[in-house]
Amino acid sequence: QVQLVESGGGLVQAGGSLRLSCAASGRTFSINAMGWFRQAPGKEREFVAAIRWSGGRTYYTDSVKGRFTISRDNAKTTVYLQMNSLKPEDTAVYYCAAKFSTDTNLRSENYASWGQGTQVTVSS
Repeated sequence: QVQLVESGGGLVQAGGSLRLSCAASGRTFSINAMGWFRQAPGKEREFVAAIRWSGGRTYYTDSVKGRFTISRDNAKTTVYLQMNSLKPEDTAVYYCAAKFSTDTNLRSENYASWGQGTQVTVSS
């Protein structure tokens, strides 16, 4: 019973930056971790980044390491994805997800709640 709403998507030129937000509401006290996934046209949905809610440990897929940063605001129950040095291949619909279990593998798609997605388009 957690609702997620993403925002911040849009169009940006290659090399530019964009910050996505995901606001959680409902039983936010039960959130164990939150993550970002993305799906590009013709591709499977893939893991991007995740963060454990209590400890703040972060995880990233190799293709975004050094460029993307996931963070959280406990007071606002919101997670962010700061995306720098964007590339055209980053173009995708980005989804926010929440996990309630203590599963140590945050890179899988085994998340209980999902947002509606926000479009990110990077032009060259």
